Amino acid sequence: MTVYRLAARRLLTAIPVVWGVTFLGFTVLNLLPGDAAQALLGADATPSEVAALSKQLHLDQPFFARYGNWLASALSGHLGNSLGSGQPVTTILAQRLPVTFELLLYAFIISLLIAIPVATLAARRPGGVFDSITTFIALVGLSIAPYILALLLILFFAVDLSLFPALGWTPVSGGLGANLRSLTLPALSLGFPIGCFYTRLLRADVLEQLDEDYVVTAHAKGLPGWRVLLRHATPNSMFGLITVVALNVGTLLGGTVIVEQIFGLPGIGEELFQAIQTRDFPVLEGIVVVFAVLVVVIGLLADLLYAVLDPRIRYDNPGQ
Repeated sequence: MTVYRLAARRLLTAIPVVWGVTFLGFTVLNLLPGDAAQALLGADATPSEVAALSKQLHLDQPFFARYGNWLASALSGHLGNSLGSGQPVTTILAQRLPVTFELLLYAFIISLLIAIPVATLAARRPGGVFDSITTFIALVGLSIAPYILALLLILFFAVDLSLFPALGWTPVSGGLGANLRSLTLPALSLGFPIGCFYTRLLRADVLEQLDEDYVVTAHAKGLPGWRVLLRHATPNSMFGLITVVALNVGTLLGGTVIVEQIFGLPGIGEELFQAIQTRDFPVLEGIVVVFAVLVVVIGLLADLLYAVLDPRIRYDNPGQ
């Protein structure tokens, strides 16, 4: 019941958070230079045509009136229609989100496949050859921007070796292998730098755990070093990693905007870029809502995972 109370409390807290994000997002979008009607009609449109379209799309209404109308519609489950295509925003999101979610999941799996084994092996002999090599690679990975890494991956794996496609996306219906091949380079562009960061963090946490009394006691009982490392030190080092993973969701979401543009993926990042160019406020606000809800949900899952992994963690105290 404690976990259920925690989930209910976090969800109640998330309501004003999501509302604040929507209001802030609507305010920022309203302050962007340019006019949505002008962007939709083009530079050759006359002032009367722009004014007529603004009135038709209700863009001539005051700020709070437009936000109030949008909020009332959103609370009823309708996020409005795209100013450009006229499609419902929910339909656009339903078409685009699966691509982005699959990319994020793939990148997240890659980052953990890099971080957990590498950090564990490096902490086994700190300062050794493996630790020195992986530290250098991690520092290089942290120093390269995802879009630079994306271009290097395209040049090497797509152009020189022809192992993966440089552009486009193949849905799962076209074959799981082809689907994963089309997302491997974009996922590496996002997951490798994050994985390098996770590696450095987890290595430091594992080394800290190896100095704890319970590890010394385990060695004194005659347990093999690898068993102590894998069964005791590394699992107890995961709490810091869980926290950072939850905090890095926003970073991954931001990276998809650039990476999807480079690789031509029809995801939410590409739609966000197009909506900014055309000042498509309903689409932009719908994407902001989805991103805010996703970050809040991941944070909630991290809190619940703490309680599951360590029963000593209690949330009965409201201050916790």
